[in-house]
Amino acid sequence: MEPDLTAIAARWSLRLGREYHGGQTSTMVRAQSPVHGDVVLKVIRRHHEAEHEADGLRVWDGEGAVRLHEHEVLDDDHAALLLERCEPGTSLQTRPEEEQDDVVAELLRRLWRPAGAPFRPLAEMCAMWAEAAERREHHPDPAIHRDGLDLFRSLSVPGDGDVLLCTDLHAGNVVASQREPWLMIDPKPYVGDPHYDALQHMLNCPDRLRAAPLELVNRMADLLDLDRVRLRLWLFARCVQQSDYPLLRDVATAVAP
Repeated sequence: MEPDLTAIAARWSLRLGREYHGGQTSTMVRAQSPVHGDVVLKVIRRHHEAEHEADGLRVWDGEGAVRLHEHEVLDDDHAALLLERCEPGTSLQTRPEEEQDDVVAELLRRLWRPAGAPFRPLAEMCAMWAEAAERREHHPDPAIHRDGLDLFRSLSVPGDGDVLLCTDLHAGNVVASQREPWLMIDPKPYVGDPHYDALQHMLNCPDRLRAAPLELVNRMADLLDLDRVRLRLWLFARCVQQSDYPLLRDVATAVAP
């Protein structure tokens, strides 16, 4: 049963406006708050990857990220977040990809910071995804498939340089704001290797990934002051993990160590 938006709005004295479109696991509605002004009421279906979205937003406290005003767990399946409204809210996807590289890199460098509980280790998510990859269609080269999933697990082992990660930062999750030029939304926080956080943006640049994957690796590594070789290994492992997609199967072969 879906939560009653009117009842949630009453708890925070909100006046509801128009709903945003396009959310797959959440409902987002424009609203007015007597305390916070223009806001967004976001009701999410709780799922494994986004379990600590509110906790991450509290840690970032508006620094490069949308600001969280209120949070409440509604039931076993749903939670409500009251967020600042980003205006004009234009997606970074509207900008050229090289500009996207710069913005994503700048945001990630600001967002990475040490963190502990309640955030889970990246290794937990990677182990779950690797197990799922072993059960479905995979890369036709058994050696590449085995090596890639082994790397996917080993690269995610906790280390001294681990930071709080967004894990899903790409141009579609960055919007224009008056408070800052660009803000990150919709994080799925884990703690782990910062190299991992470059991957989702790269996977969302299919033309460059197809044409020159190593050039894209080197560009993002340099923008983020990361190790080029380690980022290449992460890209290889992630593409193997998602090698049921033909493009990523080809990229895995192209960047295999």
